[in-house]
Amino acid sequence: MNKTAPENRFQKTNRITIILLFMVILAGAVVRGTGSGMGCPDWPKCFGCIVPPTDISQLPKDYKQKYVAQRVKKNEHFAKTLDVLGFGDLATRLRQDKSILVPEDFNAAKTWTEYANRLVGVITGLGLFATAIFSFSYWGKSKLIVILSVFNLVLVGFQGWLGSIVVSTNLVPWVVTVHMLLALAILAIAIYTYHAARVHGKTRIKTIPLIHLVTWACLAISVIQITMGSEVRERVDAVSARLSAYRNGWLNSVGQIFVQHRDLAILVLFANLMLYALIRRHFSRHSVQQQLMSFTFLIIMLQIVTGIILSYLSLPPFAQAAHILLASLMFGAQFYLMLNLYRSARMSGASV
Repeated sequence: MNKTAPENRFQKTNRITIILLFMVILAGAVVRGTGSGMGCPDWPKCFGCIVPPTDISQLPKDYKQKYVAQRVKKNEHFAKTLDVLGFGDLATRLRQDKSILVPEDFNAAKTWTEYANRLVGVITGLGLFATAIFSFSYWGKSKLIVILSVFNLVLVGFQGWLGSIVVSTNLVPWVVTVHMLLALAILAIAIYTYHAARVHGKTRIKTIPLIHLVTWACLAISVIQITMGSEVRERVDAVSARLSAYRNGWLNSVGQIFVQHRDLAILVLFANLMLYALIRRHFSRHSVQQQLMSFTFLIIMLQIVTGIILSYLSLPPFAQAAHILLASLMFGAQFYLMLNLYRSARMSGASV
């Protein structure tokens, strides 16, 4: 079925936005790895400016006290929200966290790293906004595409707010993990709407149930692995505050969660080996299914390499950023593979 110009515009915008979402995840990973989260102590501006300063001489002498006060006020609002939601103990710990009162020294490199992260986020937000607007070209054919595109725009707004909370609260446990999982949810919705638009009007042909089951299992294990990795990162943040001068000992102080995360990587590898064997057996070599599976397997191997680098080279920031980006690429490829499997005939090599 031929697509209209508005429908083609939606698909193109959606595809670009998916690429931007991966860039946002990478930018966020760089911020985390370099400790640049407080490079801009206020939001949405940076040190009260649209374009941030490059030297401390451009800031008022009382800038530390000013932004600490703003941070305390913001955290009190968040603590009240936690009280309402029934997380009174967490709200109390947040109010009693004295580290929030410690001001950050100005660092131009960290400031511009965080500013670049925000710029990528804004551009991605505009991409999601355009995607939501252009999705209405499908209103008469698939209202789900429109509903999910608009819902994704709402989600990314919430994600932006949650990101500011991640930094403002000194990375309160579980907030970082929720932030990462929400990023994957936004990515999954964008991939789903893109795929749904691409295959709209085409005949749906299901494949072998075993392949779907193994694909779902691989996807679930990957999400668990990413969640555990985020929890490892939370523990590292907590340990680094106490052992800032002993970077090579951070992982050893994280606890059992790191061992579990490392061991689960073996299960991820073997589960995807099983899926790879099934895909090779039931789909032609040039099919999108085999291409996606080959890409996924390459990503997994690179993920293992960066994990080894993190473990034995004291968590270098570049490896942290690469590890998170690779995890999101693996998730995206597996999710798109799952969507394609629902529309592919055995040995057909059908691709969308």
